[in-house]
Parts: sequence; C-alpha cells; structure tokens
Amino acid sequence: MAAERKRIIMTVLCRDCLSVDPGQTENGRCQACGSPRLLDHPELLQLEIVHLDCDAFYANVEKRDDPALKNKPVLVGGKSRGVVMAACYVAREYGIRSAMPMYKALKACPHAVIVPPKMSKYRRIGHQIRDLMKTTTPLVEPISVDEAFLDLTGTRRLHGGTAAVTLARLAAEIYSTVGLTVTVGLSHNKFLAKLASGLDKPSGFQVIGRKEAKSFLATQHISRIWGVGKVMQKRLERDGINRVGQLQVLGSSELIKRYGNIGARLARLSMGEDSRMVTPGTMRKSLSSETTFTHNITDFTRLKQILWKQAEKVSSGLKKENIGGRTVTLKLKTSDFILLTRSRSLG
Repeated sequence: MAAERKRIIMTVLCRDCLSVDPGQTENGRCQACGSPRLLDHPELLQLEIVHLDCDAFYANVEKRDDPALKNKPVLVGGKSRGVVMAACYVAREYGIRSAMPMYKALKACPHAVIVPPKMSKYRRIGHQIRDLMKTTTPLVEPISVDEAFLDLTGTRRLHGGTAAVTLARLAAEIYSTVGLTVTVGLSHNKFLAKLASGLDKPSGFQVIGRKEAKSFLATQHISRIWGVGKVMQKRLERDGINRVGQLQVLGSSELIKRYGNIGARLARLSMGEDSRMVTPGTMRKSLSSETTFTHNITDFTRLKQILWKQAEKVSSGLKKENIGGRTVTLKLKTSDFILLTRSRSLG
C-alpha cells in the first residue's frame, strides 16, 4: 500500500480584518469580512524576519500631495539632463525604471509628468514611517529612507498576535496615518525577506518559508542573489551559470575554488542561508551631494567652483550629524551618461 501523502495545513490570514484561519468561500473571500486580500502559507505563524518597502516612495508622495497626479505617469527627477529618481507604477508600464536617463524615459512616455525631488520632505515622511515601524519592535534596521528590516522575534505577547498579523496591522496603519502603501516580505532571514518583498508590488505581502526556500531559489535568476551585481553576473554567465539552482548543484567547495570568498557567500545564499542579524540604528554608510547641469560645462575653473560648493555641502552634513568619513569619492557623468569615478582613502 502506498504511503499516505502528508497533508499540508495552510494558515490563512485576512489582511483587512486580521482574522487568522478565517477560511475561504468559493469565490476566495474572507468568510469574516468578505475581503479578497487573503494570505495563506503553511509557515505563516512561525516566520518573524521582515523586509518592509514603501511602494514607489518619492512618486507616491507626490501623488498623495497632488490628487491631480493620481492616474498619471509620474517621474521624480531632473527635467532635462538628470535621471529618474523614482517612477510611479503607471510610468513603469512604459518600461521606465529608476536610474534611467530622463531623456530615455521621456522617449518611452512623452506625456509623463516630471516632478523635481523634494528630499527634505521625503526624509521627514520616511522618518514618520520608521517611527511607526518602531512601535512593533525596537529591532528596526533602516536600509534607506523608504525601506527597512524588522525582527519581530518575541513580540507575539506584546502585540497579541503573530508577526504576520502585526505586519498586516502595521501596513494598514501606515496607509491610514501617512497615506502611502507598503509591501511586506516575511521569512526567517534577511536575504529571503527582501527577496519576498520584491515579488508582489505594490501593496503586497509575500512569504518565503524555510521548507520551500531551496526549491524556490533554484528557479531564480542569479541576479536575485544579494550582492551579485552586473560584473559578477557577467562572470557567472560566462561560466554558464544563469540560475541559482546551478549554484546549488556546484556546492560550496567548487564555488570557493572558482570565486574565493564570494563563492562561499554564493553557496550559502543559493541554499537560502543568511546569518546576518537585524541591527537597529545602523549608521549611515555614505553622505553625498550631486548636481546635474542643464547645459554641458567644459570650463575647468567653473567646474572647480561647483565642486567646491558640493564639497562644502557634504562637509556641512558631516558636521551636522557629527560623523566622519575615510574615503572621498568624486563622480562625473558625461553628456552621454558615461559615469567616471575616482576615490581616495584618507589617513
């Protein structure tokens, strides 16, 4: 007699009324409130490491503050020579992405609305959202102004529910208080939590459990591995490696032999292993000041004057935050968007 297959018990959470195991009607709605926003996963009640990311943050802030922009493709950035700092989801339907040269974005979507960035406003709102995160746990590790890792381990008694319930409540509170949507990724480590948050934007909530991590990762492109940039991606592809599953097959010894310390990290992450802790109050890693010229400037004296003002802005910021740096980097982007960089580490 064939062995009986073990039945997988799914836990269902309604993201609107926060009912756990509310069951589903035939049309896939919550029996308690009728909402279709149901989240189901067999490990939903056990996972507690989170990546929370605001959706198209700069662009959605501008849409929030100007209702006339609601259904329009909105780009935040320089109007003529700059790059796209943020693109709303309407604009993304035209293939526009962050860091794209603005002239290319306008070719793809000529009727896009360009809004100049208001960084002080974005920082203020970002800190407001971060304060709401800290009401759920003191273990909040900011990555940028609009995203952070959270560790909700040990908070069930405090909040009267699991991490998943607390996160659904937090997302609703951010929307009602700040007027912005966020996407949540939930897992058992930082790498998988961040990966999960990128699977269902905007206003999403995705889960990657321990048991499914290896099989899920096996089908993913190598670019999904944290730390695999364009250079490393090309190197792996030259070696015939395109999917994470190929890294899993090669194993730790072979990957270390080929790629050294990077190979060891590739081996761990390809198996869904990440021992990094969520570290609250992570200090700023860099401070910079940039500008984009409306017209080309080739006069060295003029460029030197502008560079001096940029250096003063950075210096002022360092003094204001009472921090110092050891490496100075100069970036210059040419008229055809070739980026040149030079760095010097100080004593």
